[in-house]
Amino acid sequence: MGDAYPRRIVCLTEEPTEVLYAIGEEHRIVGISGFTVRPPRARKEKPKVSAFTSAKIDQILDLKPDLAIGFSDIQADIARELIRAGVEVWISNHRSVDGILAYIRRLGAMVGAGEKAAALADRARANLDRIAAQAALLPKRPRVYFEEWDDPLITGIRWVGELVRIAGGDDVFPELLEEPLAKQRILADPLEVVRRAPDIVFGSWCGKRFRPDRVASRQGWADVPAVRDGELHEIKSPIILQPGPAALFDGVEALHAHIAAWARR
Repeated sequence: MGDAYPRRIVCLTEEPTEVLYAIGEEHRIVGISGFTVRPPRARKEKPKVSAFTSAKIDQILDLKPDLAIGFSDIQADIARELIRAGVEVWISNHRSVDGILAYIRRLGAMVGAGEKAAALADRARANLDRIAAQAALLPKRPRVYFEEWDDPLITGIRWVGELVRIAGGDDVFPELLEEPLAKQRILADPLEVVRRAPDIVFGSWCGKRFRPDRVASRQGWADVPAVRDGELHEIKSPIILQPGPAALFDGVEALHAHIAAWARR
């Protein structure tokens, strides 16, 4: 009897690749996103066929996929082209920590590896609980501004704010965390950050290097506690802006390390 589950999967973003490798189902992947860095061997083993907003449709079709997996409205055009070409497509749209955990379980079920995926999700949940317990012991909580892009200023997406909270901090733009689209999290007035006086600024400029010097030199930002105290830290995009396992392990741990160091200073 043949395998009833998809055997030729194209991953249009990084998180399905990371999950499938983590649960030992990487043999099903025939193509990946060019932005994939986790796990490192995926880049050596699998052809890169997509960016985030564009894809090599002909190359993907040559791979004869029986499933393409992507993320969010930003990949709607890629999905439409593949659907028109007869490819089955799953575009997930989770935006929260609970959503990431559910995504891991769903993806595992889709490839017949539900138990292995559930075990991965359980490990991630246990890691979050461990970090939260450590954070609860800190003597104080910092006010945190997370910057996803610098021109224009875009604040962090929901799962990032949730991870900041788990790690021991409080996001200074809680009202924007619920906004799923980046354009809805643009700060019209950069001085609003100054008014909210974050103790720590985390930057993850979606694929380019964070520049603390540029943040510190912004008009009117000299008196921001984070700028004054040199608490301007980069969190690498692959471990925080991908809605997959990386954020629930390396991402939250990186946030907590900086927050704990600040709280104990």
